[in-house]
Amino acid sequence: MVMLPDARLDQLLARHAEIEHALSASPDAEAYVRLSREFADLTPLIERVKALRAAQREQVDARALIDDPSTDAEMAALAYAESQELDARIEELVREVRLALLPKDAMDERGVILEVRAGTGGDEAALFAGDLFRMYERFAALNGWSVEALSMNEGTAGGFKEIIAAIHGRGAYAKLKYESGVHRVQRVPDTEGSGRIHTSAATVAVLPEVEDVDIDIDEGDLRIDVFRASGAGGQHVNKTESAVRITHMPTGVVVAVQDERSQHKNKARAMALLRARLYDAEREKRDSARAADRRGQVGSGDRSERIRTYNFPQARVTDHRIGLTLHKLPEILAGEGLGELVEALTTEHQAALLAEAESGWAQA
Repeated sequence: MVMLPDARLDQLLARHAEIEHALSASPDAEAYVRLSREFADLTPLIERVKALRAAQREQVDARALIDDPSTDAEMAALAYAESQELDARIEELVREVRLALLPKDAMDERGVILEVRAGTGGDEAALFAGDLFRMYERFAALNGWSVEALSMNEGTAGGFKEIIAAIHGRGAYAKLKYESGVHRVQRVPDTEGSGRIHTSAATVAVLPEVEDVDIDIDEGDLRIDVFRASGAGGQHVNKTESAVRITHMPTGVVVAVQDERSQHKNKARAMALLRARLYDAEREKRDSARAADRRGQVGSGDRSERIRTYNFPQARVTDHRIGLTLHKLPEILAGEGLGELVEALTTEHQAALLAEAESGWAQA
């Protein structure tokens, strides 16, 4: 029988009722906002706990009927059928309550800053970086998210040496955060006459979109340079210093964004990228103590870690962190198959969190 922390659930039920009472007492605006958020966060869990306990009470009643020698055969058969249905319902509700009790990543509901860079492999690596970026674009579209390119450096034979984009949409970080790392491709390049398979790689970084309140940046710590955008654009590019480079002097982090139309827009984009990178650096520092545990499950998120191989001759994709191989490479690169990988990685991560949480519940 799976254990649940009943004392903790009782506390949460009491807290939920307490907040509901406080909200009905017309608190001031600030308190109302704070309490409403807490109430909204707790409500899904509380609804499941109440449903679970109601089902458990019904189960007790059904079994009492089954065990009562005075119950006639027809009634006992009905009670037995109901008991079987309740067993399945209780099992599902216990699973939902366990998952709802897991600590939430505060950034899960945010959009992301996606960075894809060609690694080893020259032109073939740049082409693969382009394949990966299009995969994320299609996956974003399937989820109803929008994609905004912030900066790109195209490869000489196509694809990208580097592309940075913002993916706007609720829950994007929750689904894409396990994509950070080294992605490896094995395929025969179009220019390879002998049919020899080449191996190349691209690096992906997924950072949560960060707001001003999430990280404090002192304007005095910034050096902002403007310069002429490179690439196509004709006279506008030659005459207008629209590109923006921001250097965060305490850390040495540098971001650059160029858009031929607007220096103001480029500065806003560069600041968004800078906030994301600084927040990610701070977060990585805070999480370093738990990195070894995470690496054993779905990886540490370290961008130097090889996480996945895309083998074109065999049409297979292997995620090395969880040992999952899917023979559906075209579907994955088309976006719709990526969801299966995302779901498997999320399930593995939840299983690790549950094991850790249940160990704590057992000791409590």
